[in-house]
Amino acid sequence: MRKLIMWNIITLDGCFEGGKNWDLSFHEAIWGEELKKLSIEQLKSADFLVFGRVTYEGMAAHWKTAEGEIAGLMNKIPKLVFSRTLKSVDWNNATLVKGNTSAEILKLKAQGDGDIFVFGSANLSETFVNDHLFDEYRIGIASIILGNGRPLFRKGMPSSKLTLVSTQQLSSGGAILKYTTEKP
Repeated sequence: MRKLIMWNIITLDGCFEGGKNWDLSFHEAIWGEELKKLSIEQLKSADFLVFGRVTYEGMAAHWKTAEGEIAGLMNKIPKLVFSRTLKSVDWNNATLVKGNTSAEILKLKAQGDGDIFVFGSANLSETFVNDHLFDEYRIGIASIILGNGRPLFRKGMPSSKLTLVSTQQLSSGGAILKYTTEKP
């Protein structure tokens, strides 16, 4: 069975973006060779990448013209874009999905044994958290207190018991935490 994995970078105070969409300037504080290596490993294990509309638009705008090994993988991997408002998607190997998000992910999980990664996509991720679909959380912590911005996990989300499976300190001062979930 495929695993659904959340991959996000947050600040120490829990923000995954600043006050505006795509305010990700703090990502530079954590980026380095270790995170580049992890990114390549994750992408090589991915059967699918999953995005909500806002994340899809930002990712597509960047990666369609980017170069390098990560860009090559990002452009090659099949992508699912969950949106009620988009009419079409034009990023290589992207498919627009308008159906029930959780039902679609459950079908995908049952059809293989690779990884499905959700990058960014806080609203979509909240749906998957609420429906207990994530098998693993991989969270990069940037050593910055942003002071304002959008939290990755909003107040009022259901409680979930997680098990820490690994930590990796980065030379940039950040860290990568990996948790598995305990299904209810």
